[in-house]
Amino acid sequence: MIRLNVFIQVEEKNLESVVTMAKELVAASLNDKGCVAYDLFQSATRRDVLMICETWEDAESLAVHESSSHFTALVPKIQELAAMKLEKFEF
Repeated sequence: MIRLNVFIQVEEKNLESVVTMAKELVAASLNDKGCVAYDLFQSATRRDVLMICETWEDAESLAVHESSSHFTALVPKIQELAAMKLEKFEF
């Protein structure tokens, strides 16, 4: 299994747009083959910090997800409005 924690730091003026796109990404990604979990969280102490926490069955499933139309359309748009940092864990 593979767990990705994607931290997103976004300015207040872009927060609503980023949250909307992230929710769209989550909804579509939950239907991807091999997706075990895909959730969006907002920090309770820092409104400008979001996290997408995703779990995949294997590297192949993750690779297919990363080439999906929803990923390739939405992630670059989020990156235009926010800074993203990725942590990857395999277990």
